[in-house]
Amino acid sequence: METILNIDFAILDFIQTTIKCVALDVVMAIFTYACSKGIIWIAAAVTMLFFRKTRAIGVAVLAALVLSLLLGEFGIKLLVRRPRPFLLNTNVTLSIVAPSGYSFPSGHTASSFAAAMVIAVRGKRWMGICAFVAAVMIAFSRLYFYVHFPTDVLAGAVLGVLCGLIVLFIFKKTKLDDRINRIGRSKQPD
Repeated sequence: METILNIDFAILDFIQTTIKCVALDVVMAIFTYACSKGIIWIAAAVTMLFFRKTRAIGVAVLAALVLSLLLGEFGIKLLVRRPRPFLLNTNVTLSIVAPSGYSFPSGHTASSFAAAMVIAVRGKRWMGICAFVAAVMIAFSRLYFYVHFPTDVLAGAVLGVLCGLIVLFIFKKTKLDDRINRIGRSKQPD
């Protein structure tokens, strides 16, 4: 465990000493705050609900977000109880508001990858690419701001992808997509 922790800190310290700068602080803050409480993904999903072609994707994204929240925030985090890196290395000055809660896994990353997975599989190709780029940037922002270890982010990405795949599997097996897509259609006369 100590070896993994040393590698985690080495990566975080490398980012702090070679990449971190004032200009990137603004860009990374946009990504990190856009995903606070999953807001960017919730907004995307709710927007999709308004259009029949994307309604099922929106519902699936919301389901994947809920699953990642339940498993990550109310499950794994409470079992592992890993402190955040800035609490262990007090020499680092945060340039964002210090988050509360435990570190493992990254909730920002889990929700981002859960949503991106659903969008990539069910949406148009460009939507999937944009979603995964945003997810990667959000995940990196958590390292950039020293609020998660790389292993937290990696675990969050794996958890998110798994949550997305589980929801997609359930939707396919139960044909929930078809039922959702029928909502709002006008009945055809016989």
